[in-house]
Amino acid sequence: MASMFADKAPPVSVTASAAKRVAELIAKEGDPGLMLRVAVNGGGCSGFQYGFSLDDSRNDDDSVIERDGVTVLVDSMSLLYLTGAEIDFVEDLMGSSFQIKNPNATSSCGCGTSFAV
Repeated sequence: MASMFADKAPPVSVTASAAKRVAELIAKEGDPGLMLRVAVNGGGCSGFQYGFSLDDSRNDDDSVIERDGVTVLVDSMSLLYLTGAEIDFVEDLMGSSFQIKNPNATSSCGCGTSFAV
């Protein structure tokens, strides 16, 4: 399936490390039809928080980003806060996690899962 952003850069980028980790999680679940859904919700210590889940269906308002055989979904409301962001998977001495480098965030909490605009 071709990406809907074939002629231009996607609104959100996914690093190779993040795509690899998503592929590992999908393989562990045993359902190749799963996709990573990234959402922005109200809450967290800075006002908004990122949510990550595996989903088996697309909504009409989803932006679809494909990288290295995996699909990432972002709903239209979350896309307002995530345009230009990069989704990465980082492993370091503190542990491993998905991280979002978001140019729209004016501040973020120490754990990196919530932000303000």
